[in-house]
Amino acid sequence: MSAVSNLVVMASGDGSNLQAILDACAEKRLAAQVRLVVTNRKAARAIDRAERSGVPVLYHPLKWYLDMGRSRADYDTELAEQVARHAPDWIVLAGWMHVLSMAFLSRFPGRVINLHPALPGQFPGTHAIERAYEAFGRGEISETGVMVHYVPDEGIDVGAPIAIRHVPLLAGESSEAFEARMHTAEHTLIVEAIRQLLTQTAG
Repeated sequence: MSAVSNLVVMASGDGSNLQAILDACAEKRLAAQVRLVVTNRKAARAIDRAERSGVPVLYHPLKWYLDMGRSRADYDTELAEQVARHAPDWIVLAGWMHVLSMAFLSRFPGRVINLHPALPGQFPGTHAIERAYEAFGRGEISETGVMVHYVPDEGIDVGAPIAIRHVPLLAGESSEAFEARMHTAEHTLIVEAIRQLLTQTAG
């Protein structure tokens, strides 16, 4: 690993976690630079955040491949080619709404990490925050959390955790307030997890 690590961040939506990473890099809280932001959605706000920070953006939509009669494996293979050109030390999935196949993951073994707003084994897949809030309302859980984990294969939100933060659920709290607390936890944890990885690899 180089003294300043290269990051590729992949995001499909608002990009608030991308922003947390960009800010941490700019403020030297991370010994890293975001070399590329990848999105699969043209309307993703992550594009604006990247452009404001002077980071190149790759817009790589799956629909074009499917419309052309090509496979998801084709999509992932060509995505991996594009990403590899930026020599990433780490690839960070920060709200990336697409399950990557081994056609992508095998190019970067042990270097792809994912942020998921739930504890290990809890609420895999989409809408994890809403599902946790509903489960709390049914009396099934008293806390949830956020994790950053390795992405070893095509499983959904599985892989060894790198960092975890527990988030309690509060009686009487609105879903909007709970979601805001979860996002705050995400922003902090993603930076902490990347810093932990950089420290380990530097050592």
